[in-house]
Amino acid sequence: MEVVFKSIYKRYGQTTAVHDLNLTIQRGALHFLLGPSGCGKTTTLRMLAGLEQPSEGQLFFDGKDVTFQPAVERGIGMVFQNYALWPHMTVYKNIEYGLKLRKLSNQEIKRRIDEVMDITRLTQYAERLPGQLSGGQQQRVALARALAIRPNVLLLDEPLSNLDAKLRMEMRDNILRIHKQTGITTVYVTHDQREALSMGSKISVMHVGRLIQTDDPRTLYKSPRTPFIASFIGETNLLTGKVKEWSDSESRIETPIGTFHSTVHSEVFKVGDTVALSLRPEAVMIDWHKTGQGENFFQASVEHLTYLGESEQFQLKTSDGKGLKVNFYHAPDHDFKDGDSIGCYIAADDVLVLPAQPDMGPGT
Repeated sequence: MEVVFKSIYKRYGQTTAVHDLNLTIQRGALHFLLGPSGCGKTTTLRMLAGLEQPSEGQLFFDGKDVTFQPAVERGIGMVFQNYALWPHMTVYKNIEYGLKLRKLSNQEIKRRIDEVMDITRLTQYAERLPGQLSGGQQQRVALARALAIRPNVLLLDEPLSNLDAKLRMEMRDNILRIHKQTGITTVYVTHDQREALSMGSKISVMHVGRLIQTDDPRTLYKSPRTPFIASFIGETNLLTGKVKEWSDSESRIETPIGTFHSTVHSEVFKVGDTVALSLRPEAVMIDWHKTGQGENFFQASVEHLTYLGESEQFQLKTSDGKGLKVNFYHAPDHDFKDGDSIGCYIAADDVLVLPAQPDMGPGT
């Protein structure tokens, strides 16, 4: 099922929760709506489910206008953050409940339940109550119940937020496996960037009710269009600067901590423009041998070192008093300590030039 939002607005009084949303969710995709609290992602999901109606615009399922179609007629399966299982019913009965409401034959109900219990690996827990299951098992019951109705679109609203770190990892793998098996168009709402990057076929990033960028995870990380996305998807260091030289192949940006050359740009700028530079922590290199040389070289001082075994994090302070983070995997032995002056450099193709960030508010 292909889902299309066309010029969708959602207003609550004077507040616009979703502003001019134009988005296509491709058939069979595992599509993430990602953003901080209050960005409009859950409101968007509720409009898709038919639990909210848009104030303006249209919503299409495979080209059919379903903007005002009742929720019960949309064929939506939904998994909530709190699972919403019947505590007095067994796993089997929880899955069966929605199928009985659809007045299916007993034979068809059993066939569907057996099918989804096999997909979600719950067969051995059929006669257990939800209270006898782990959080991850309960989540799989909620997923099985949603799949049993054979939805046109499956909606997942922060489905892993109540699980511990180990169970979250396990459930990520389960959801990916189940999505590949079923091929159902799935829309997944989260504020967890790692979930989105590790699982999504496409990710739409929202902020204060606006869709900022939709791309595959690798493009979103490597080529964010705005400073907000660069800092929200993973970690980055943002510097403000002015364009001193510009060409299609290379630019020179003056910043408070030095002049940076860049070969990657999100859009075309001109001399004199104020821009933002995104420097990923893993792309900044340390002058281990204190040669004072390297592309885009600058000085900083060590504020704090965090040794994590396979990696080491340097929290630095630049000459303008701003903080800067550097991450290393398998860092060599060194004698740097808090307060030391340290040299850093970064390749021109790791310096991303972005438009200056507009004031969009905190998004909460």
